[in-house]
Amino acid sequence: MASPEYIENDHFIVEVIRTQRLKSADIRVEDGAVSIVVPSALETKRIAQLVDDKKTWIKNKISRHKEAQPASLKKFTSGESFSYLGKNYRLKVRSGAFQPVKLVRGYLTVTVPHGKKNPDAIRNALVHWYKEKAEIKLKEKADRILKSFNVSPKSIGIKSYKSRWGSCSKTGKIDFNWKIIMAPNRIVDYVVAHELCHLKHHDHSPKFWKAVERLIPDYAECREWLKQHSERLEV
Repeated sequence: MASPEYIENDHFIVEVIRTQRLKSADIRVEDGAVSIVVPSALETKRIAQLVDDKKTWIKNKISRHKEAQPASLKKFTSGESFSYLGKNYRLKVRSGAFQPVKLVRGYLTVTVPHGKKNPDAIRNALVHWYKEKAEIKLKEKADRILKSFNVSPKSIGIKSYKSRWGSCSKTGKIDFNWKIIMAPNRIVDYVVAHELCHLKHHDHSPKFWKAVERLIPDYAECREWLKQHSERLEV
């Protein structure tokens, strides 16, 4: 996987995603985090200009996302606790040119312009970090399970969902909600196993649940945990 590439612009951070499948740029704002998908050879200077041209639209999209969300208890200040794979890590905010979030010695270190005075950029950076980790970890977990399967998914991706933890299309395309990466490991394992079992049983029949149980014997407890604690899996 290529190293993440970012562009700093005012009060938001833009993740640059390069692909050979596109001939034009596509700017996206999901969960208040900004990304731009561009042709692989497009110059960074040109990408920055495209972002700058759309900065008013981007800010409006971020504002609308904030307004649509329940009031957050997070202040995005040093010392606050954030969960990753069920473990809590303290936030350490630094002021300076943007740097991707780093997990070092139990701290999630965030470096953004204006530091603690820029909570939107701090959240933005954390969301990018969670999505990056989700893409890596969920695919690793899926690959381990798939070794015992006689079917393979068409693709595995990361998405933003409001009320589900994953999906499996009839064509075998699997997507996971990136927020599940905040849950304990066994809960993440359950969600991954659940979607992979849909490759064999595209329903919730007794055969499906038997397949899930073979992989996750305590799956019922995992389902209950998600029902009771899903509101904690927010940034």
